[in-house]
Amino acid sequence: MTTETTGSLTVPDNPDIAELRQEIDQLDATILEAIQRRTEISQTIGKARMASGGTRLVHSREMKVIERYSVLGEEGKNLAMLLLRLGRGRLGH
Repeated sequence: MTTETTGSLTVPDNPDIAELRQEIDQLDATILEAIQRRTEISQTIGKARMASGGTRLVHSREMKVIERYSVLGEEGKNLAMLLLRLGRGRLGH
């Protein structure tokens, strides 16, 4: 079996597409579970912060999250913004 290098990715000549898709499906399930947990934690923090008289949002914290995801480029920043919106939920309701 030979391989071809595309950028930094080595791809076998005949990848088993079904196996790769199955791996993507498993990764998607893991990612969704992590996003759901992240959302729960973020909403809990927001509710606790508001209950103690704090502000609804902490701008510096949100900027750190966006910066962290910016390693993925512009789409990473967009992803960070989506995660932040999910985490805000309906604070105060």
